[in-house]
Amino acid sequence: MTMKKHTDPEPWEVIESHYLHKEPWLTMRKDSVRLPNGKNIDDFYIWEYPPWLNIIAITQNDDIVLIRQYRHGIGKVSFELPAGVHDKPGESLLEAAKRELLEETGYGGGIWVKWMELSANPALQTNITHTFLATGVTQISTQQLDETEEITVHPVTIQELKALVEEGEIIQALHAAPIIKYLCSRQSPQ
Repeated sequence: MTMKKHTDPEPWEVIESHYLHKEPWLTMRKDSVRLPNGKNIDDFYIWEYPPWLNIIAITQNDDIVLIRQYRHGIGKVSFELPAGVHDKPGESLLEAAKRELLEETGYGGGIWVKWMELSANPALQTNITHTFLATGVTQISTQQLDETEEITVHPVTIQELKALVEEGEIIQALHAAPIIKYLCSRQSPQ
């Protein structure tokens, strides 16, 4: 449910906008904006990204399919959800999520539902992260990794998943939030 109050702030007016850098993985623009109170901000920077995708994949044995990979930004290997980018024209978000799960883990099939939408930083980034819940997946092929990817697959039990969250082993916030929602949903009376 979305609740809007009559006192909600109004959107900013974009006076001028131009790109500082435009590459597939790093697009930055500089906006000049006017606030509802009449004040101007001449240099507000926005990062543009395509939509991101995460998958909570639950096997027929009720294991959760996690991956481990190195993340250069923090210089560490960590547990994550299978994930990717919606960057192929004509491909739906669901099709892209199914493709990413298959490529990264070899798992597929099952029943898929939209689980959660999040923004990494709504003040500065344009994209939304779409998380899907896939239940009843099975391993149907081997991984189909890009030449720059090194990913290991780790199906874990629900107890192991809880421990990974509690011990801070899932450091990616856009992965931790939908996992926590999933763990809470399993504790709720059906």
